[in-house]
Amino acid sequence: MAKATVKIPTPLRSFAGGVAELSLEGGTVGAVLGTLAEANPALKRHLFTPEGRLRSFVTIYLNDEDIRFLEREATPLKEGDVVSIVPAVAGGAPSASSAASPGRPRGRESPSATGTFSRDELRRYSRHLLLSEVGVAGQKKLRQAKVLLVGAGGLGAPAALYLAAAGVGEIGLVDFDSVDLSNLQRQVLYSTRDVGRPKLMAAKERLEGLNPGTRVVPHEVRLTSENALDILAPYDVVVDGTDNFPTRYLVNDATVLLKKPSVYGSIYRFEGQVSVFDARHGPCYRCLYPEPPPPDLVPSCAEAGVLGVLPGLVGVLQATETVKLILGQGDSLVGRLLLYDALTLKFRELKIRKNPHCVICSPHASQKGLIDYPAFCGVTGAATAIEGVPQVEPEALRSELDSEEPPFLVDVREPGEWAIAHLPGAHLIPKGELADRVDELTRAAKVVVYCRSGIRSAEATRFLLDLGFANVRTLHGGLNAWAQRVDPSVPQY
Repeated sequence: MAKATVKIPTPLRSFAGGVAELSLEGGTVGAVLGTLAEANPALKRHLFTPEGRLRSFVTIYLNDEDIRFLEREATPLKEGDVVSIVPAVAGGAPSASSAASPGRPRGRESPSATGTFSRDELRRYSRHLLLSEVGVAGQKKLRQAKVLLVGAGGLGAPAALYLAAAGVGEIGLVDFDSVDLSNLQRQVLYSTRDVGRPKLMAAKERLEGLNPGTRVVPHEVRLTSENALDILAPYDVVVDGTDNFPTRYLVNDATVLLKKPSVYGSIYRFEGQVSVFDARHGPCYRCLYPEPPPPDLVPSCAEAGVLGVLPGLVGVLQATETVKLILGQGDSLVGRLLLYDALTLKFRELKIRKNPHCVICSPHASQKGLIDYPAFCGVTGAATAIEGVPQVEPEALRSELDSEEPPFLVDVREPGEWAIAHLPGAHLIPKGELADRVDELTRAAKVVVYCRSGIRSAEATRFLLDLGFANVRTLHGGLNAWAQRVDPSVPQY
């Protein structure tokens, strides 16, 4: 005999005492299922035919294997095995005969309990009202909730759409950018006609058009140590959709100080991370990452790329965790880090422990307020990055390239960027490889380094100058400036 865990799916839990799993003993899968059925007669007819055979619309898995490809019900069990019951489930709309009347969704609530919702609202939220975990009381919580999304980009866009659709009463958006054509590959909140418009203007129209019952509050500012506490204070939950480390640490520290949960999400190429940080009940972001990586170690999505559908999934997971926090239902990701790999379509979960020496959330925290986060992360602005670095303007470079002694052109972007566009005669040496390939430049009398916008090339130029190269310059504004001022046929991205 072995003790196995039997997983009960949501559609069948009401026939098994409402539990999600049971620990049962048996020598085979069939023996465990038989014990389960005899203890729960209402469940038995969902699992077995009157003749005692497993129903064809129920599949049984032992760990991650379908027992039909093992020894079926005779498959032996060992200690610690997991038996999962996986029934067929249909989605979509019910048939006409079983559909709820317009404006009058089925549910256990009495008419008086739904009096605070209009007939249109009852119909809009009918699928929520049917869930005992939500119902009218939960929908009221959603309507009374205030959620702030820091960032209205790849993560904020899907999260905002689903939070508005769910009926969250107030959604705050922090962003100060305009819609760019390159955003549309993943930022589903916007359309082609929004290109060039402020993101928050377009987002407010879209969200209030999706649900007029949701109030959208735009904060068209850069979040800083000076304004963060005032902006975050009125909200119940903060959704972190940031794309840079200074703002991420700022959001973490502000939510710790304000005693609010932060729903974290991050994306990179084909991978994503999701968690909930709430220092009142578990770790904060600094418990996981006490210090940020060096600025040049982790490229941004603008440099490394990102699969367009990835932020959709991660943003929806953030919205899910936010709704659960508002409803007070389920197990949140506090203390857990969910990792997602889109290429393998696999999730992994890791445990996050509270750091007893955390500088912001431990009982003896040394940091009592907000700090200078760009300095903490070692990040400088574009102007600072190129300060003191010799530059060449695009028009001047064109003349030099046409001369008898053209400079040695170094493209420090990645191979994927090179494939989009590059200058004739350039040599591709990605910035991360420059230290190992510096010998390729030693014979050059003049060197010009370029990238997409001029920031990476300025950093590479400074690196070469520090090594002793005398005649090295960066292309001011990068390849995009070249396309705008010299050769419009060069694609911008």
